[in-house]
Amino acid sequence: MQIRDEFASTALLTDQYELTMLAAALADGSAGRQCTFEVFARRLPNGRRYGIVAGTARLLDALARFRFGPDELAVVAKFLDQTTVEWLREYRFAGDIDGYAEGELYFPGSPILTVRGSFAECVLLETLALSIFNYDSAIASSAARMVSAAAGRRMIEMGSRRTHELAAPSSSRAAYLAGFDATSNLEAVRGFGVPGAGTSAHAFTLLHSGADGEHEAAAFRSQIDALGIGTTLLVDTFDITRGVATAIEVAGPELGGVRIDSGDLGVLARQVRDQLDELGATGTRIVVSGDLDEYAIAALRAEPVDVYGVGTAVVTGSGAPTAGMVYKLVEVDGIPVAKRSSHKQSRGGTKKAVRLARATGTIVEEIVYSEGGEAPATNGFRVRKLQVPLVRGGKVVDNVATLAQSRELVARGLVSLPWEGLKLSAGEPAVPTTFLG
Repeated sequence: MQIRDEFASTALLTDQYELTMLAAALADGSAGRQCTFEVFARRLPNGRRYGIVAGTARLLDALARFRFGPDELAVVAKFLDQTTVEWLREYRFAGDIDGYAEGELYFPGSPILTVRGSFAECVLLETLALSIFNYDSAIASSAARMVSAAAGRRMIEMGSRRTHELAAPSSSRAAYLAGFDATSNLEAVRGFGVPGAGTSAHAFTLLHSGADGEHEAAAFRSQIDALGIGTTLLVDTFDITRGVATAIEVAGPELGGVRIDSGDLGVLARQVRDQLDELGATGTRIVVSGDLDEYAIAALRAEPVDVYGVGTAVVTGSGAPTAGMVYKLVEVDGIPVAKRSSHKQSRGGTKKAVRLARATGTIVEEIVYSEGGEAPATNGFRVRKLQVPLVRGGKVVDNVATLAQSRELVARGLVSLPWEGLKLSAGEPAVPTTFLG
């Protein structure tokens, strides 16, 4: 599979049962019934107080390429009847989609995506929508907590080696959306325009230095010759105090930065800052990396750290637990329908949502109500509609938010949370959701 092919079909990024349901619906005549499906999360991951909607633009791109060509039809023809195969040959989504803007906060029950059309055309999109939204939103929600913990310091995503190679660019994009400043992943740089960052690893130092580090200066000098005085030198391959001294000896006090990748980062950062200042390198930044998560970042806030490099915790399940979103049928031919099974209930009917905030901008409540019902009372609070048009008649609307705009929306959203919402400790969702009707 190619990492990036702008023309590749996305039709097989789905589960087989979507197609077998389609076949049955075509056979019994129910395929054309007009339906509404909604994407929402029943609950947030344990301990989380908010979520970040991410993946919208990626879904819209994937939707445009959800086509069954000869290769795709050859796969599905092995288990589908010929009538269904021919229907898929002409498949084009022609319905409407509304949703929360990418970068918007969400809470349990928020109608994040609303998909309208025939049962046949909508049911095929379930797995595609959920795989994108669940993954990207999990990464963005995790990254946003780290951004808050960093309190304005520069953040670099460097988790490519800890996730699937095809997922790594999406991880980088989601982290950037949430407020990270750069990524080490070049496919994310090319495909999504995320700023790139990276210098060298311990292997480069060992290549030039030998086993005892006697020639560490040679590695530093080579890197500076190639990348300039503004580069960041990795100083903890051998003895960190000697490494810092050698770095400044080779580069001079205008060195851009030094990176610490192991050890007690808080103690070492303070030690390195004092040493750099004594050597006259007062403007040299300190970059720390190595198994950082939001808790470790928060613990380092009192230390002289300028940049955090985060890998594993922002791209893996332990650091970014799944968003747990589902794609449920909520209306058929204008009649609300709902799943009633224990612990997996859904609320019937197409819904809208608004968010109420104080004059200061702090959110106080999210209200979800029936599309056909009356708009809820605002009680003097500022009110903002949450859903925006994304697709009309199968075509993506013209004013879908850019990545830069979505990134700004995340930043505004985090500022609008009640102060409890930014706590890293476990707790209830930061904003209560009220369901009307």
